[in-house]
Amino acid sequence: MLAKTFGSAVYGVDAHIITIEANVIAGTKFFMVGLPDSAVKESEHRVESALKQNGYLMPRQKVIVNLAPADIKKEGSSYDLPIALGILNASGQTELPDLDQYLIMGELSLDSSIRPIKGALPIAIEARKKGFKSFILPKENASEAAIVDNLEVIPVDSLQEAIDHLSGTQRIQPLEYDTRDMFQTHINEYAADFANVQGQENIKRSLEIAAAGGHNVIMIGPPGAGKTMLAKRLPSILPPLSLQESLETTKIHSVAGQLKENSSLISTRPFQSPHHTISDVALVGGGGIPQPGEISLANNGVLFLDELPEFKRTVLEVMRQPLEERKVTISRAKISIEFPANFMLIASMNPCPCGYYNHPEKECVCAPGVVQKYLNKVSGPLLDRIDLHVEVTPVSFDQLTEDRKTESSEIIRERVIEARMIQQERFKDHPEIFNNAMMNSQMVKSICQINAAGKNLLKTAMEKLGLSARAYDRILKVARTIADLAGKEEIQIEHLAEAIQYRSLDREGWAA
Repeated sequence: MLAKTFGSAVYGVDAHIITIEANVIAGTKFFMVGLPDSAVKESEHRVESALKQNGYLMPRQKVIVNLAPADIKKEGSSYDLPIALGILNASGQTELPDLDQYLIMGELSLDSSIRPIKGALPIAIEARKKGFKSFILPKENASEAAIVDNLEVIPVDSLQEAIDHLSGTQRIQPLEYDTRDMFQTHINEYAADFANVQGQENIKRSLEIAAAGGHNVIMIGPPGAGKTMLAKRLPSILPPLSLQESLETTKIHSVAGQLKENSSLISTRPFQSPHHTISDVALVGGGGIPQPGEISLANNGVLFLDELPEFKRTVLEVMRQPLEERKVTISRAKISIEFPANFMLIASMNPCPCGYYNHPEKECVCAPGVVQKYLNKVSGPLLDRIDLHVEVTPVSFDQLTEDRKTESSEIIRERVIEARMIQQERFKDHPEIFNNAMMNSQMVKSICQINAAGKNLLKTAMEKLGLSARAYDRILKVARTIADLAGKEEIQIEHLAEAIQYRSLDREGWAA
């Protein structure tokens, strides 16, 4: 007897339906075909143990399991449950009349309990698209899949629960969620807040500008000055995620297996902070069947690289293209996958190996030339993609102990949202542009026009401070964002002056 059910394979952030056929005929061996990897092949033993735990038998005949289409490689252990149900139906031990109406995924334990899977959300989206009646999956992943409307999500804890539901012995109620209500309830719930930061008003201002225009930032200063603390608070002043952004971000984290058990929509901006020993593949994504890397997990949020010069040069260089294109394409011989990578880059670094170059109190002990050599670890092309260079100085004891209340993230976020709304109106005819940081050179010329006094100031700054040519466009973009925050249509000379001070590392002889 031939039994058929359906599972799914996830490639990139999209799912593809896999047909799982089981046939029991005369013979003695178990065969699995359709390009399964080792984990899929090993399901034979997990399935056999799970069946015996529930009083069923693995057929002692020829069992053929086919995973179609046969030319796509299948990997992982999440096909265990549909394979077990197919074998039971094909061997006549149970009658599961509507088996081919369901999409089923789940890893079986030897005691027949069901373990969670990766990629439940994109699988649920594909199941609804293909018109499946229901999606049977592990209970831990049900909240994530229930985000999808018009699809029955059936959570199961064990193989027997799935059998009882499919046979009609004991039906399980589909899990239902009000997605929009759940999303609105948890939006902007951040543990860290700028209200807890004493001093560093100039750094808060620079991060507000970065958030308003989507600009990348590098903070440079001695250890203990508060660079990491400030960076962690940046997501709390970014505009709230839209429902579409939330779904896209949740899909990526679901595919990577980064969602917590029983979690559903990600409602706050992600903050990824990889260690400096990370490999280039772990950062941008990759593998046999490519998985998303840290830059994709930071999509619609913040990627924080602490101690930037300590990262391997090859790791930093692979970010150059994603920073420009807001996506990363990973190509293999048989497959090419695209992951979104629309993130804000926040980097921090010490000014020298000892950390105290330019410190107001402590003396730098680095040898001559060492400071410049340390800074040169960060390449010019990468710095070219960072709009704001911010020098961080330590907070004094008086500032740390003062009782004055500082602005909360909520107040700063309101100003950021207003500036983003101005940009949204400005770029309404350019769907690929979302903020000032994404403007190309042609758009900078038309949108970031300055008067004669502004041109003189910029010319003087470039000559006196020794600013490089690449600083020109960046200064104009940042000045445009500062003007948006001030609610001004034209870039004023004070906006330009403030933008110029954020190009520290472009100054000739900064580390001389």
